[in-house]
Amino acid sequence: MDHKALSAHQAMLGTEVSRRRLLQLAALGAAGTALTGAPAYAAPPADKHAYRLTVLGTTDTHGNVFNWDYFKDAEYDDGAHNDIGLAKISTLVAAMRAERGEENCLLLDAGDTIQGTPLSYYYAKIDPITGGHVHPMAAAMNAIGFDAAAMGNHEFNYGLDVLDTFDRQLNFPLLCANAVDWDTGETVYQPYSLHTINPDGGRKLVVGVLGLVTPGVAIWDRAIVEGKVRFPGIVGQAKVFVPQMKAAGADIVVVSCHSGPNTSSSYGDALPYPENAATLLAEQVPDIDAILVGHAHLEIPQRFVTNKETGKQVLLSEPLRWGMRLTVMDLDLVKVRGRWQVSAAGAHLLNANTVPEDPAIVAILSGDHATVREYVNSVIGTSATAMSAATSRYEDTAAMDFVNHVQSAEVARALAGTAEAALPILSISAPFNRAAAIPEGEVTVRDVAGMYIFDNTLLGIVLTGEQVRAYLEFSARYFRQVTSAGPFAPDEITNAVTATAPNGTPDYNYDTMAGYTARLTYDIDIAQAPGARIKNLQYDGAPINPVQRFVVAINNYRQSGGGNFPGVTTAPVVYNAQQEIRQLIIDWVIAQGQIDPATFSTTDWKLTANDVPVVVQG
Repeated sequence: MDHKALSAHQAMLGTEVSRRRLLQLAALGAAGTALTGAPAYAAPPADKHAYRLTVLGTTDTHGNVFNWDYFKDAEYDDGAHNDIGLAKISTLVAAMRAERGEENCLLLDAGDTIQGTPLSYYYAKIDPITGGHVHPMAAAMNAIGFDAAAMGNHEFNYGLDVLDTFDRQLNFPLLCANAVDWDTGETVYQPYSLHTINPDGGRKLVVGVLGLVTPGVAIWDRAIVEGKVRFPGIVGQAKVFVPQMKAAGADIVVVSCHSGPNTSSSYGDALPYPENAATLLAEQVPDIDAILVGHAHLEIPQRFVTNKETGKQVLLSEPLRWGMRLTVMDLDLVKVRGRWQVSAAGAHLLNANTVPEDPAIVAILSGDHATVREYVNSVIGTSATAMSAATSRYEDTAAMDFVNHVQSAEVARALAGTAEAALPILSISAPFNRAAAIPEGEVTVRDVAGMYIFDNTLLGIVLTGEQVRAYLEFSARYFRQVTSAGPFAPDEITNAVTATAPNGTPDYNYDTMAGYTARLTYDIDIAQAPGARIKNLQYDGAPINPVQRFVVAINNYRQSGGGNFPGVTTAPVVYNAQQEIRQLIIDWVIAQGQIDPATFSTTDWKLTANDVPVVVQG
């Protein structure tokens, strides 16, 4: 198999590291705990008519090269102590190539590569790669030696020029079979690639790799693709191209599919094709042997799906996100009447937290890394007063009002000129980070980003006044029931235990709601039982009309069912541009120059007990 040489970008920096050294590094790491969790490696078939192909896979790397959290300006860590980034993936890949034989491995990616971190944002917006800079993800993936990758929906976020530039910078094909010209219906990008392997000196094996993306791009990036690119369904396009691949000589077919395994759509029936269709693909399209799954950010070591036409078992695997895992799919092949076919298959995942970063990748991109660290610590504006989220879980704060104001402003901007523009706008936010604070005076990118620590994107849905009340009642379950107005310590009234939260309702599942051009006001009477706590609910100074329609700015986690809030998963979606809320807040500060809470912050909700204001002493 012809793996690409280290990129020209790497060579230019004078950091080329020999393949032998990389394999030694990987072998040293793998000798101990590097591949902890991997099943014992069974020797490949010994028969001259049998061969084992190992397909390695990543997905949803989202701009992560290093094990680094740019918003904290510190090494990445989470509750599960995952590590992230292509530098760690490179070490795992080198270890697998050393173990299985480089010529027996195929390395694929399933999309969402160039969006998600300040590193990727910087080279899309601040110093765009269209000006000549090599995208850090391209430099890393070229150096690692990827064989092919699928496009993800987030590849379209920064526009077609950035995407096309990224495509040209890669030393391997970027595939997408279901992005077609708006007028002609012809594919805009390369739909598939064929990879020829010569196992055991001449018995050729041709592996076809098909790339597919979720059709949701048509909704999420409508402003970018409308009139230019259409996105037919995954299953329909696969039915077109898999036979073409077989006719072109593909012995086996592997699909790199940026679409989740569990059939569903965040956009409801707005498109005739489901957002998540990897299982349907396996069930309905014959001659697919394995699918590298992306988009859903799930950890699926292996899953078998039966094709309904042939009865064949199709192997699926999804390696979580951000480079936390590497998929390893082993396909045992036999030669029948001169053609290779899969006789057995299995898959497992390797954990990036078990290996060190590859020093070659670190060397290639240390300059970009330093540039972006300087950026996130740069001053982007000022704040008239300090804002803290420390008390946001039990009192209305300017910090949460700030998030709601930015969300509402973006939805209002996007809906201008549409039928929904006349509807009043509300917004929800949760106290994600008790430590979040914006200082008085100069404000940095990191200060602002701390207000929104999750990678959620923004949507706009339509709820009635009655549904708004139900939503707030559900949210108010966060509070423990009391018999007096206190005083209380915060923990005495918050994080209530419920049937679905036996360890206490987390802060991120407590939402407050605010109006944009007019105030939404209400009391939460925590002396009452859950379900009967919202009192004095008013919009623009009058009792809320149960049938009035509101556009509600909401995050994708909540809209897709996270927290199981009522009404949201079936509500009409009127805005979904797949914009990260955190980045929207940063962009707002850059555009405005100053944060002045006096222009957007009012006290709109309070805790009461039998109509008496609750006293909380934090």
